[in-house]
Amino acid sequence: MSDCIFCKIIAGEIPSAKLYEDELIYAFLDISPINFGHALVIPKEHHQSASTIPEETAGRMFHVASRIGILLKRMEEFDAYNLHLADGTAAGQVVMHAHLHVIPRGAEDGFRWNWRQLTYPEGKMAEIASEISAKLAGKIRD
Repeated sequence: MSDCIFCKIIAGEIPSAKLYEDELIYAFLDISPINFGHALVIPKEHHQSASTIPEETAGRMFHVASRIGILLKRMEEFDAYNLHLADGTAAGQVVMHAHLHVIPRGAEDGFRWNWRQLTYPEGKMAEIASEISAKLAGKIRD
C-alpha cells in the first residue's frame, strides 16, 4: 500500500533500526518506545487487520517477537516483556498495518496498562463462552 508508513519501511523508503527480516516478516525498533528496546514485528504483506494475516506469517511474527523479548530481557536486564497487538482503532491501533509490539518491562519502569476489570452478571460468562466455542468448532482445524 503506497501511503502506509510500514510498507515504506519494508521497501526501504523510510529508514528503520532493523532487528530481523525474512521472506514473511520485518522487525525493527519503535521510534517512540515505551521502554528502550521496544520493537515492532510486522508482516511484509500489507494487512490492516491481524484477522487477514496468513497463519504461517502470524506464527512467525509471534515466534520472532518472543525471541526478541527473551533477548531484550538478557541484554537490557529487563524482568519481562509484553507482546501487544491492537486490531482496529477502537483497540488503539494507530498505524493501519497489523503489527505486534514487543515491549521490554521492568518492575519499576513506571508504565501501567489502563486495564479495567468487570464482573460478569450471573450466567453471562457461560453464555458468551458457549457462543464463541460453538462458532470456533466449525472454524478451526486441527
